[in-house]
Amino acid sequence: MTDEARFERLRDRLGELHGRSRALARQLGDIDLGELRGPADLALIPVLRKSAIAALQAAQPPFGGLAAAPIDAFTRLFASPGGIYEPESAGRDPWGAAKALAAAGVEKGEIIVNCFSYHLTPGGRILESGALALRCPVIPAGPGNTEQLIAAIAHFRPSVYCGPPDFLKIVLDKARGASADVSSLKKALVSGAALPPTLRAELEGAGVKTRQAYATADLGIIAYETDAADGLALPGMLVNDDLIVEIVTPGTDEPAPADKVGEVVVTRLMGDCPLLRFATGDLSAWAAPGRLKGWMGRADQSAKVKGLFVHPSQIAEIGKRHPELGALRLTVRREGEQDAMSLAAETASPSEALTEAIAATLQALTKLRGEVALLPPGALPNDGKIIADERPAP
Repeated sequence: MTDEARFERLRDRLGELHGRSRALARQLGDIDLGELRGPADLALIPVLRKSAIAALQAAQPPFGGLAAAPIDAFTRLFASPGGIYEPESAGRDPWGAAKALAAAGVEKGEIIVNCFSYHLTPGGRILESGALALRCPVIPAGPGNTEQLIAAIAHFRPSVYCGPPDFLKIVLDKARGASADVSSLKKALVSGAALPPTLRAELEGAGVKTRQAYATADLGIIAYETDAADGLALPGMLVNDDLIVEIVTPGTDEPAPADKVGEVVVTRLMGDCPLLRFATGDLSAWAAPGRLKGWMGRADQSAKVKGLFVHPSQIAEIGKRHPELGALRLTVRREGEQDAMSLAAETASPSEALTEAIAATLQALTKLRGEVALLPPGALPNDGKIIADERPAP
């Protein structure tokens, strides 16, 4: 789906849902929907964070005014960690998993063993709904019970595995040790854990073509790997249809530069529980237009220093107050028996006066003292990290 088509769909959906979702109406405020023509226009809308959803749902159960339909319009109700509650919308493939499975080579009629959790959270259902949309029967295995799972694989002969990649390795290793036949597994769509090149190579060396998807319990499948004509995975992951994805500077609502790692913010266009500019808390970057690099860490890097919380938004505010600065990174260490902070800031025009001004701003915003080091542009790593907590674990 092109950006133009996505934004036309966005305007239509927001117009349709505005009067039915109180939280959506509050988030939009007085914004003219006709102004939403491209990615830059989304910055007019405040970002919605998980903490805000938890607070809304606690104050106005069950969904905090986000739902645009009565509760009996939904098919399943989920409870995720952190006091977040998600409804499953009715209809075919409500979590957008069918395209990811098809991109992994899954075809109609193939049996899928699904090892994502079915307990309260929507992980198992996300992939199952996509499988059923492709008319693929599913073994609802969930995680664990490895011996029984291996017996079920040997009996039903599924060709597709869905679940975390490290659990697939456990299944293959235990089956090999038990001389059990799980050779029917030829394809895998994995998510929920890292897939380093070494693990992918091991799984594919065992005869299981392995592709990955990036998903969250709030949104379903956000992006997924696709193959080139030669059958090899293309760089990055293709953003799913019916989603608009942005990368914003951590601690802010503002789009990050195109080549920078930042927080993934998603607008969902399908279903009856709209999420507009929802901040996932995950870090990523663009591998190419419309293709994410995948999960690259967490954006919520808040740290408690000398009894006070320091947040990425406070460090981002330093950059706003000193526009001559580029990238910023606050490092927290232990020196002796005390916490200590140091702020590294990129700038093309270093001076002692600027260093002193930044140190004063840091103290004013955080109520804590910290050293300041000015670095040349490009000196800090492009990893999206705003606060680096280097203190040893207790």
